[in-house]
Amino acid sequence: MCILFLKFDPRPVSKNAYRLILAANRDEFYHRPSKAADFWDSSNEILSGALVTNFLTTDLDSFSYLKKVSSEGHLYNGFNLIAADLNTTKGDVICYYGNKGEPEPIFLNAGIYGLSNCLLDTPWKKLQYGKQLFTEVIKQSQDLANEDLVQELIKVLNNQDPQLPDPAIEDQGKEYVLPILNKYAAVCVRCPGYGTRTNTVLLIDAEGRVTFTERTMLNADINKWKTSTYQFKLQT
Repeated sequence: MCILFLKFDPRPVSKNAYRLILAANRDEFYHRPSKAADFWDSSNEILSGALVTNFLTTDLDSFSYLKKVSSEGHLYNGFNLIAADLNTTKGDVICYYGNKGEPEPIFLNAGIYGLSNCLLDTPWKKLQYGKQLFTEVIKQSQDLANEDLVQELIKVLNNQDPQLPDPAIEDQGKEYVLPILNKYAAVCVRCPGYGTRTNTVLLIDAEGRVTFTERTMLNADINKWKTSTYQFKLQT
């Protein structure tokens, strides 16, 4: 169970506005091996968490790549992909594809979106509640310093208020989720041995300046975390 919120504004009217704001949680078994996000090689051109890399190393644009993925979508268990082309001559473009939904990817219009263990903007209560909290922070974004905005978004990602009852989440989880439903139905999941182990915040401002912040659990200990921040400017 992971969760993601994003605001996309390809043409911000103010220099203090953001073209893209993304906040996401990775929920996983605490002891499962993983690597923190980092630059992949000496070229410092790819910053990611060692998962989906094909798009970052291909020459295809976001829609063409997701179109290619969609042709093989039936071969995999359920997944969602969001891909973006930023700072291009055509402007900013973000596309989405979920292999349990429409057969082809779609372009996202400017707006605020949420994604969890279902298709984009599926109205699970935890997703709707988190999207509401995210939206409230977004409204303040132009008045907050960059680092303060990051911290406010991390607060959203660590909200543990259960959003119940929610028949949709119960139906998807079936009997497995019932013993932990009170924890599972929150933006931040805290169960024995499983839950939110990474918070990620990505900001891209009107000038193309990028702030990437990752807060990662250390040694499967919910009281120990490491925060890493990378800042750079998009290439034209």
